[in-house]
Amino acid sequence: MAKLVILGGGVSGHTTATFAAKWLGSEHEVIVVTPNSQWNWIPSNIWVGVGQMKKEEVTFDLAPVYKKAGITFIQAKATEIHPEGSVTVEKGFVTVESTAADSAGEVTTVEYDYLVNATGPKLNFGATEGLGIGSELGEHTVSVCTAGHAVHAAEKFAEAIEKMRAGTRQRILIGTGHGTCTCQGAAFEYIFNIEHELNKAGVRDMADVKWISNESFLGDFGMGGLHMKSMGFTVSSKVFAESLFTERGVPWIIGAHVNKVESGKIHYELLDGSMGEEEFDFAMLIPPFTGVDLKAIAKDGSDISDTMFAPNKFMKVDAKYGVAKYEDWKASDWPATYQSAAYKNIFAPGIAFAPPHPISKPMKSPNGTVITPAPPRTGMPAGIIGKAVAHSVCDMITKGVDAPLHRISMADMGAACVASTGKGVFNGTAAAMTVYPVIPDFDKYPGTGRDTEYTFGEIGLAGHWIKHILHHMFIYKAKLKPGWTLIPE
Repeated sequence: MAKLVILGGGVSGHTTATFAAKWLGSEHEVIVVTPNSQWNWIPSNIWVGVGQMKKEEVTFDLAPVYKKAGITFIQAKATEIHPEGSVTVEKGFVTVESTAADSAGEVTTVEYDYLVNATGPKLNFGATEGLGIGSELGEHTVSVCTAGHAVHAAEKFAEAIEKMRAGTRQRILIGTGHGTCTCQGAAFEYIFNIEHELNKAGVRDMADVKWISNESFLGDFGMGGLHMKSMGFTVSSKVFAESLFTERGVPWIIGAHVNKVESGKIHYELLDGSMGEEEFDFAMLIPPFTGVDLKAIAKDGSDISDTMFAPNKFMKVDAKYGVAKYEDWKASDWPATYQSAAYKNIFAPGIAFAPPHPISKPMKSPNGTVITPAPPRTGMPAGIIGKAVAHSVCDMITKGVDAPLHRISMADMGAACVASTGKGVFNGTAAAMTVYPVIPDFDKYPGTGRDTEYTFGEIGLAGHWIKHILHHMFIYKAKLKPGWTLIPE
């Protein structure tokens, strides 16, 4: 019996675990180690954060789902990977610290034959002074990165609305809280849901809503922007985004590295090297991401973290690292199997793998400050990659360690995104977009880097209904309801 251990129960980890359990059956053991007792459909945290959904609508308990699937569930956070075992343990193993209420803090080990690191990101609030400490959100701003954060954000937003109703004008600032942030799309959704709710509450005229982002232009989204078909024309995401911001009356600050957050005020540096300040009454700033605090230890007890992980703590996989110049970057630099560069029985799907470089053109201020979005690896790509990794591991278990690995590079992958710009049965809107491929390939598609026949976007009520339907479909799928495998990643 082979033992497959998956670290993390998010989109990629949950996908890997559930498909592996289905394909391997009871002949092999699948174990999920994750610090959270609940699964969270993170895209819908946006609606929780404006009070349009409850936390219970975007989360569910993992234990009963895994029990039904025959998956062993361990509520704990992994702290160390011992890929070579130790002087007393022959197999590879992970050291884990329990986060369960009845055993919190207890340290144990879990042996494995195959390991999937799907730990996702550490929310690095501490990278910006005043934004938070370590992975903990600070007191000055709100967040929608977790369901709990989103509940807190909704409460603070409701307080702001009441102040406006009482005649006190409110300054609202939404965007990224550091020069290297990713997930601009989440902040994009949140600012337009905020603006939508202000209109519904009848207080839009009492709010000054402003966007701040590390993107060098609106519509970059950490993907270097894109050209897409929209309303019969081929337009850039820059024009698409600028049109929406202008239509909604939302001014913007771009190319910004937020370097300090105080009560009611942020300080930032722009790409031209100038410094600025912005005051606020309500602010939601996405933090930068790093890999989680996970060490790698050799058989002799020495620290080999630098071998397994990049400096940002994400795991090195089958990517081409070290290509320094933007002009030399290729789509082929990106990984296809997500197998560890050091150990054949370890994989890292989703956010956990180290990208070879950003997708957006790298930018620095004259002061040497990096102000470049990190590449997104969430949502649809995370699920697709998680399923491919499950295929690879299952084949290695059932067909032999040298079985061909399944390949799914983001440079050959299309992705769909439905970005909410306001929730409502009859007045909701969303921007529905597809992009192919995710990583631009300028050799294959000169000029744009992407196939404009398969890269398109529209905004409207239909998009909102698609977003709403997808919310229910993906939670249904994640709960392993009948026919769950028929719903695509």
